[in-house]
Amino acid sequence: MHAPPKADDPVITPDKLTEFDGYIFVIPTRYGRAVSQFSAFFDATGGLWMKQALSKKFATIITSTGTQHGGQETTALTTLPFFAHHGIIFVPLGYANEALTNMNEILAGGPWGAGTLAASDGSRQPSELELSVVDVHAKHFNGVVSQFVKGA
Repeated sequence: MHAPPKADDPVITPDKLTEFDGYIFVIPTRYGRAVSQFSAFFDATGGLWMKQALSKKFATIITSTGTQHGGQETTALTTLPFFAHHGIIFVPLGYANEALTNMNEILAGGPWGAGTLAASDGSRQPSELELSVVDVHAKHFNGVVSQFVKGA
């Protein structure tokens, strides 16, 4: 089958979500929406939903698409129902990074969140500009969550 070996990355299960104040979900896009694995992960949170155990938690998303017009915004939009049903507060990037208005090079992402373009075969790595937007996005998200948690 020539499938790549399975990565030895840590795996989080839905029940662990209660241990955190916020989540940065990095979501690959398939046909303009989150990949099925992400949907399956949230489908497994029914017990948490029944208890509203994720209410008042925070989430933001970073997307990756194979092409420039591969559905990063629609991925963000179609992910919001998961958050809304759980009472999770979505924190968008907005235009916190002026690079998002850059017209000099290809750049993924937007006000919904940072992103990258992977190319249809996965060969493209995030650009330095995209990585700088991710950095601003993460700091922005951390600032919002920290302010809420500390009550400042």
